[in-house]
Amino acid sequence: MNGNLRVGNLFGIPFYVNVSWFLVLSLVTWQYGSGLAAAFPYLAGALPWVLGLGAALMLFASVLAHELGHSFAARKQGIGVNSITLFLFGGLASLEKESETPKGAFWVAIAGPLVSFALFGLFSIAGLVLPLSGPIAGIVGLLAYINLALGAFNLIPGMPLDGGNVLKAIVWKITGQPHKGLVFASRMGQVIGWSAIALGAASIVGLSPVGSIWTLLIGLFMLQNANRTAQFGEVQGRLTGLTAADAMAQDSPVIEANRSLREFADNALLAAPSAWRKFLVADETGLLVGTVLVDALKQVPREQWASTTVAAIMESADDVLTVGVDQPLMEVIKTLETQKIQSLAVIGNDGALAGLLEKTSIQSLLQSPQAA
Repeated sequence: MNGNLRVGNLFGIPFYVNVSWFLVLSLVTWQYGSGLAAAFPYLAGALPWVLGLGAALMLFASVLAHELGHSFAARKQGIGVNSITLFLFGGLASLEKESETPKGAFWVAIAGPLVSFALFGLFSIAGLVLPLSGPIAGIVGLLAYINLALGAFNLIPGMPLDGGNVLKAIVWKITGQPHKGLVFASRMGQVIGWSAIALGAASIVGLSPVGSIWTLLIGLFMLQNANRTAQFGEVQGRLTGLTAADAMAQDSPVIEANRSLREFADNALLAAPSAWRKFLVADETGLLVGTVLVDALKQVPREQWASTTVAAIMESADDVLTVGVDQPLMEVIKTLETQKIQSLAVIGNDGALAGLLEKTSIQSLLQSPQAA
């Protein structure tokens, strides 16, 4: 991952910290340490900042617990968790896929804030019933407040916050369309993001007593992510109801294994300048059996092309990923993205090779009037 350092595993989930996290850790440690030094002058030497570091680490442990809440709720629905990452503005649990129902999406979204509120209750009770005093009591009280603020802040109803995902689930439930929920919650996130930017900027120039540079930065973060999710939601809407068959290349590069290299050359080399450089190979029943590069023709003398079949120079199809012809196009896109590939072989309902699907053909489909 770019800018992320792997720390280890938590309950089998890869755990990362972004390089920006170390900056925030330093700032929070200094802020907490300075506060403790001012509140408790008898703390000697570096002790206030050591305690400040401990408080900062407990803060991020609370953020981590928040993300684990999302992760466990997702796992309960059979959704894998790719990783948890701590970064500048908090944490992120990366899930393999979205919930299949609005109810499931609601519980994944709300689980994080519920964990934060539970930690608020735990630290509050600890401060009341345990014989704590001095800086330790102050840190426990601070952690209670931080978790309350973390849970409440994340319930703001705009993407990419948890409250935005809760709102998305509600609109999804009402409309029956997940993309409508995503677009609506993203628009709310854009409004909130612009509002935070304006408030932060006004506070910086002295026009507002409320807000700070952090308000502006959080607004920029929200706006950037809300713009991205809004675009994704709009794409989801255009792709709703479309399948792999709709984006399959009309002139898919498919050749039969028993064809001669002469026939292969005629199909591959006499085509347009933008001709395919790699073909999928099917047997006489239509099953995918391999792939062949146009450049592989150079390995065989021209005088042998008529008597040599494609099967003789083809490579195994073991590394070719396939999708069903009726697979929803959104799932196809996720496969392309997660596998970091540019194309997939499309298999028909009868098991025969139907054609090739490329990222570029999906982009062309999105730009066509019928997908708008």
